[in-house]
Amino acid sequence: MQALAAYACHPDASRGRVHAEPAPVGRNAFQRDRDRIIHCNAFRRLEYKTQVFLNHEGDLFRTRLTHSLEVAQIARSLARNLGVHEDLIEAIALAHDLGHTPFGHAGQDELNACMRAFAPAAGGFEHNLQSLRVVDELEERYAAFNGLNLCFETREGILKHCARRHARLLGAVGERFLNGTQASLEAQLANLADEIAYNNHDIDDGLRSGLITVQQLQRLEIFAVHYAQVRRRYPNAEQKRLVSEVIRAMINTLVLDLTHQTQARIADLRPSSVDEVRAGPPLAAFSEGIRAQADALKKFLLDNLYRHSQVIRMTAKARRIVRDLFQAFIEDPRLLADEYRREDPVAQARAIADYIAGMTDRYAIREHRAIFVMD
Repeated sequence: MQALAAYACHPDASRGRVHAEPAPVGRNAFQRDRDRIIHCNAFRRLEYKTQVFLNHEGDLFRTRLTHSLEVAQIARSLARNLGVHEDLIEAIALAHDLGHTPFGHAGQDELNACMRAFAPAAGGFEHNLQSLRVVDELEERYAAFNGLNLCFETREGILKHCARRHARLLGAVGERFLNGTQASLEAQLANLADEIAYNNHDIDDGLRSGLITVQQLQRLEIFAVHYAQVRRRYPNAEQKRLVSEVIRAMINTLVLDLTHQTQARIADLRPSSVDEVRAGPPLAAFSEGIRAQADALKKFLLDNLYRHSQVIRMTAKARRIVRDLFQAFIEDPRLLADEYRREDPVAQARAIADYIAGMTDRYAIREHRAIFVMD
């Protein structure tokens, strides 16, 4: 059994679930959360949702599902290093993108724009808030309640960001966005595990696609240092193996740096409970030097991959599909199944956003074709 630090979340001391349930037998409360997430419909749909490259563009590119699994793997390593709860951090990692739209950030941005244009009173679309909405309301698996009825600690970790206007409506799970307190250390670490995962696998996918090159990446300190080390160690290795070794080394460097820096902050502040973690400054952090290198990598990917002309063309098409679908459903709700029809215009827009956000890439394309393409 994992030895937990005093500042870790303990399942026996959880702040509970919205709907009371008997305690699980043979597993702890956070294991139950993880298991419910893995078995839910929204988790399975992540297999067919874009990370950067559309799902049908290649079998080896990451999807939201493989990304979530990579985040969970990194998060569990961090939890083990730092004595916090592995089952909780895994549950947070696996659930953090459940509310993401089809077509990656392009779909999210367009759905937000549509909500603001057609239903400004609804307050736009936030994918973190939508992930919480999925586990709190939209999943329909249990007879006694809507959603998955997860523990407070898991829900807290899923909600990484939240506008104040929405936080006011969320009760206890939204309070930290109003009073400036922190989430648990498990939640803080899961957030940075997400960053480690997507920065490094986007390098891999970007190189695989041919949109970025090793030569470009060698202008970045975090890549160049590890690439030189790997080349010295394996001078005769083929390029794809070298790249895999470099990415492994980069992830290891980031995980160890995050571990050591967080340990140093824990030693300085000496929190003796999760409540003291929540009341203090952020504990999970990279060192100043590694933070600067990671930020340089993020900027490189933004400038050279996410804004590459080929990706821009793809995202423009994706945004058009989302926009066309939203507008068609707003103008003629008869196109929707009965379960998504509402009398109130704001509620109708929110139901449409729920419907579109739940679509996979290929389902959205099929719906768009069915409405707009004449056979």
